[in-house]
Amino acid sequence: MEGYDTLYEVLVKLFNEIIEIEEKAIITEEFKDISNNDMHIIEAIGLGEPRNMSSLAKDMSVTVGTLTTAINSLVKKDYVRRVRSEKDRRVVLISLKEKGVKAFYHHKQFHEDMIRATLDGLDEEQTRVLVKALTNLSSFFREYGK
Repeated sequence: MEGYDTLYEVLVKLFNEIIEIEEKAIITEEFKDISNNDMHIIEAIGLGEPRNMSSLAKDMSVTVGTLTTAINSLVKKDYVRRVRSEKDRRVVLISLKEKGVKAFYHHKQFHEDMIRATLDGLDEEQTRVLVKALTNLSSFFREYGK
């Protein structure tokens, strides 16, 4: 298959480097007190309505206990707000504080820059093929873990 060896090399190297590359890009002086994993939790919390811990844990494929540990740290560092639901006091709602919103946008900018760099120089048909290939890869990962 044409390009198989090149694609193999690119994907394997990319998977081995992506966490390191992203961490260097998003954990700047301003956000040196949090980890790359914390940034992904901030991204999952998002900017909308406060999220309950159960749905957030499910979206992130972690246990509520694991998420609680990370949220405790983010609350202490002033990135996240935790409040009890007015409707059901058993429910804990999570939202971003001002510092968390800044981190969210910083992380989002990295991802937008990454997408622009990926699509740079591709025409519409090449973009369509790339999207199809990456959708196939995403499906592989979702199915592989089952």
